[in-house]
Amino acid sequence: MTDNIPLQPVRQKKRMDSRPRAGCCEWLRCCGAGEPRPRTVWLGHPEKRDQRYPRNVINNQKYNFFTFLPGVLFNQFKYFFNLYFLLLACSQFVPEMRLGALYTYWVPLGFVLAVTIIREAVEELRCYVRDKEVNSQVYSRLTARGTVKVKSSNIQVGDLIIVEKNQRVPADMIFLRTSEKNGSCFLRTDQLDGETDWKLRLPVACTQRLPTASDLLQIRSYVYAEEPNIDIHNFVGTFTREDSDPPISESLSVENTLWAGTVIASGTVVGVVLYTGRELRSVMNTSNPRSKIGLFDLEVNCLTKILFGALVVVSLVMVALQHFAGRWYLQIIRFLLLFSNIIPISLRVNLDMGKIVYSWVIRRDSKIPGTVVRSSTIPEQLGRISYLLTDKTGTLTQNEMVFKRLHLGTVAYGLDSMDEVQSHIFSVYTQQAQEPPAQKGPTVTTKVRRTMSSRVHEAVKAIALCHNVTPVYESNGVTDQAEAEKQYEDSCRVYQASSPDEVALVQWTESVGLTLVGRDQSSVQLRTPGDQILNFTILQIFPFTYESKRMGIIVRDESTGEITFYMKGADVVMAGIVQYNDWLEEECGNMAREGLRVLVVAKKSLAEEQYQDFEARYVQAKLSVHDRSLKVATVIESLEMEMELLCLTGVEDQLQADVRPTLETLRNAGIKVWMLTGDKLETATCTAKNAHLVTRNQDIHVFRLVTNRGEAHLELNAFRRKHDCALVISGDSLEVCLKYYEYEFMELACQCPAVVCCRCAPTQKAQIVRLLQERTGKLTCAVGDGGNDVSMIQESDCGVGVEGKEGKQASLAADFSITQFKHLGRLLMVHGRNSYKRSAALSQFVIHRSLCISTMQAVFSSVFYFASVPLYQGFLIIGYSTIYTMFPVFSLVLDKDVKSEVAMLYPELYKDLLKGRPLSYKTFLIWVLISIYQGYLLTYMRCLKHLKKAQIENILVWSITNRDTQHVLIENCQAVGST
Repeated sequence: MTDNIPLQPVRQKKRMDSRPRAGCCEWLRCCGAGEPRPRTVWLGHPEKRDQRYPRNVINNQKYNFFTFLPGVLFNQFKYFFNLYFLLLACSQFVPEMRLGALYTYWVPLGFVLAVTIIREAVEELRCYVRDKEVNSQVYSRLTARGTVKVKSSNIQVGDLIIVEKNQRVPADMIFLRTSEKNGSCFLRTDQLDGETDWKLRLPVACTQRLPTASDLLQIRSYVYAEEPNIDIHNFVGTFTREDSDPPISESLSVENTLWAGTVIASGTVVGVVLYTGRELRSVMNTSNPRSKIGLFDLEVNCLTKILFGALVVVSLVMVALQHFAGRWYLQIIRFLLLFSNIIPISLRVNLDMGKIVYSWVIRRDSKIPGTVVRSSTIPEQLGRISYLLTDKTGTLTQNEMVFKRLHLGTVAYGLDSMDEVQSHIFSVYTQQAQEPPAQKGPTVTTKVRRTMSSRVHEAVKAIALCHNVTPVYESNGVTDQAEAEKQYEDSCRVYQASSPDEVALVQWTESVGLTLVGRDQSSVQLRTPGDQILNFTILQIFPFTYESKRMGIIVRDESTGEITFYMKGADVVMAGIVQYNDWLEEECGNMAREGLRVLVVAKKSLAEEQYQDFEARYVQAKLSVHDRSLKVATVIESLEMEMELLCLTGVEDQLQADVRPTLETLRNAGIKVWMLTGDKLETATCTAKNAHLVTRNQDIHVFRLVTNRGEAHLELNAFRRKHDCALVISGDSLEVCLKYYEYEFMELACQCPAVVCCRCAPTQKAQIVRLLQERTGKLTCAVGDGGNDVSMIQESDCGVGVEGKEGKQASLAADFSITQFKHLGRLLMVHGRNSYKRSAALSQFVIHRSLCISTMQAVFSSVFYFASVPLYQGFLIIGYSTIYTMFPVFSLVLDKDVKSEVAMLYPELYKDLLKGRPLSYKTFLIWVLISIYQGYLLTYMRCLKHLKKAQIENILVWSITNRDTQHVLIENCQAVGST
């Protein structure tokens, strides 16, 4: 069969990349810091240390005072282009090779180097000022003599540091005490992980119970911490107090940490320093992304090599026509110097100037406000994008969750029936307040009504309790946890959580009558429709992780003493936890097909003895230093059996404004769009349809789940038979296909008009980008708004970050930053197209300008018996490349062939650029022929006319005066004609 794929193992291809792949631990070892080890840190006693720790100094500079100039020069001359002109300039110190004044060669080279050195110096100075500002920030340190002021750079491991509200955390610390009455604090972590939602942090219970902060120095205690690593989401350690009877030990997790670079959002905290300097989590996570070199620059570099080859050939021909007489090798060098203008040194300067102008124009465009150009070296990349890879949540959608559906199995409530849910909640609490405790003999109708109300009430109460949301009461923008919290005023309450999904769920429970009004480290308060406050004690909480895909909480109802374990999570994991039912899988699929994000909510009642047994095992597992996560998960899973299924919740993420016309514009421009998301298959498919990523007349091939090589082979054969259909594939199936049939899968996927990858991990997103680059050789653009999109953005040829609700991490890591997805159309269609066309015309004009001079020099030397005598000397040649022909450069940099409205209306104009026609070997050859033709006419014909009328000296004088004016006029007219 022709459509069968041979069962051959994929040939892995090594990829050369300038991005550092080694971890920070390897870097520490290379620097002589030794193998990172766990540590024991005594509170308030930095002198009691078992190893040497780095200073707490932030240094983002590339050079120091002594290495700046050598380093900058080395980075410039390691490239052939600059090294070539350096050798030319140095050759003029040899008398036999000198062709003119030294400044003819050294002034242009010195100008280029001066611009580079000044730019590097300004950047280094800015880095130095920023680092000095951070290192000089003053903090309070607790000592035996009281509180003393200390600079951030002088903080040591073991110091007890006080951090005030809105102050940056200076080092990685363990949270010991807070001034907040609820025994917790909030952190702003947007500069660490890019997420804008506040994070809740909990102090060590033993130290929080101490009367005053100074008592921390009176107890004998220490922290045992893991070795420094890059993981900002996990931490393993223990806190031990030795002077108590018996000794107290508490497990420490990431909830007890204060990482450097975060900002305290509430209260005043005290912490003990664990890591400093280069061992900080934030520093270890900072790595230089790979240097992106634009395809346009590579093409210009290739043309430069061709010109160098032409330079060598012309020089050899000139010497060969002299029959290699005399010191012919010296003549070759002189001709190489004489025709050095074939490779124009002004090319790099003019192109860099153009890039600066393009970046300035993008920032100043009023129709895409807030756009930031973070990489001004690759604006031409925007004009040649073939594949656009985009995230879904927050990029195509608004990341503003709206509660849409509550499903109880036998009945479902949508937006149009939420008043019924509110009625059920009201009836439950009204009957509890009015009816006597024992009422016998209810009618059948009342019993059915009460049963349905009870089910709705249990579901809503579970949603209102099972979360990590904290209500914060604010007054005029300033947190006020006093009177406002006492009165639970709705007008000044704001919900804080790490996920917009949870906020949407809690806001919905408030709308139906059960309001979250208070929460601290150990309790939750709910308000009923009758303004009654329900108090619950938090016994345990199990946060959501990407590995577990669920979160849980164990609470005790203070009014009844009942202990209940609530849990919510994705259907793929909850299906094996809840009791058997025949509707969960079907209804989850139905809701997902409507574009809803589905959560399964369940509960389990626990007896007192059952909970006590679990708590003992759980505490023991948390105190483990080795394999803590595995042991804790095992203990929790012992509870996660036969849970009662309460309900399904469905929230919807609204599409961004103008997503549909933007995607249609990109599609008409010849750009294929791939959507890479972590959502489930049905949700991702529905979003792709709603956004018109998949058009109505296109079929969709859903790649079924495959787990081995044989299944992947059969599914790929089935996919090969499809034509002009969009592909939807899960991350697990994608991993199997890439493992066994990388080449075959990428070949088929690249033929699809659109591809949707769901359940896609951040590493998979970057892998897909890399494979597209390797297999197609086309330019890729990655768009995202969250921290999980950074790897994809940095891997792509052109990364675009969207400033969204998930923070600024993607925006800061991208080459270009926009505020809305719809701005991407104008960024590519208008600015990308203009930048590429302008740079293509500018580069060829500069080459043409220099080739004319070189052609005239070749003709001049040929007429006068192949003499290596310069036609132009002194300032004349410098002025020609700068002052005399500067207006054509300006006109080409600001050239616009069509209006921006026309470029947006007809995206097919962008499609023509994907073939690279504005700068190709064909156009380059045409410009070369034009240069030779014009140089020949300007020199040879005029020289023949005057050859019999004057001596050579007169011809030289004429060449320097009369004909140069003609040439300048031709160059200016040539630029006008090209525009």
